Amino acid sequence: MASASKDSPVPDRHAASEPSGAENNAHAQRPAASAPRNGSRKANGKKAKSPRSTPDATLFAKQVFTTGEAADLCKVSQQTIIRCFDAGRLNGFRVPGSRFRRIPREDLIRFMRSNDIPTDGFVTGKRRVLVVDDDPAIVELYTDILGSDPKLEVRSAATGYDAGLVSSGFKPELMVLDYMLPDINGNVVCQTIRGNPQLKGMRILLVSGVVNQAEIEGLLAAGADEFLKKPFDIDTLLERVHALLSV
Repeated sequence: MASASKDSPVPDRHAASEPSGAENNAHAQRPAASAPRNGSRKANGKKAKSPRSTPDATLFAKQVFTTGEAADLCKVSQQTIIRCFDAGRLNGFRVPGSRFRRIPREDLIRFMRSNDIPTDGFVTGKRRVLVVDDDPAIVELYTDILGSDPKLEVRSAATGYDAGLVSSGFKPELMVLDYMLPDINGNVVCQTIRGNPQLKGMRILLVSGVVNQAEIEGLLAAGADEFLKKPFDIDTLLERVHALLSV
């Protein structure tokens, strides 16, 4: 398996379909080449190589990345990222109606870790968790438990509809979702999230008192990453949340 930290000298035939200008916000279109400025060449006449710039802190906060942005974070070429994406070594999705590739945050982090690429920049901020439950007492319990963790930022919603509204702005990385909601069931919420490319990287921990194994398998098939049965142990909840967020 090719490593993401080395660029292949072979030209990438897919690169032309992923422009680095209008397609990638982090790679604005460069102006035409002009005469070199003073000091841009070494004394021997060779052009000095510009050092690779450090990614801006706001880039680490994004939930979905272009191939150019992923290349900046991994410190490899955009063609390398495209090759890994097309080979299935880097998970992501294509923008509907186009060939543009997008890479969810968690998929990029997993890819970087599997290739020994530092991910320090991703852990500087709090991880966003959305709790969805219509029982105020349960929401308060979740908020007390998860909110006491300095690595987590917690918000809540009482219905599936509210969960959609909060998710559009908050962009949670993990949703702790109760199966029985007043308006729709949790499996419908899971299916809706998995059908939204902007939320593709969100992890879902579905919580329910369901004991039928067939029903549990159906919930996981609908898009939940893990299932936690009520009543649950607090330590178990924290363990599952930390594992899903890789913290």
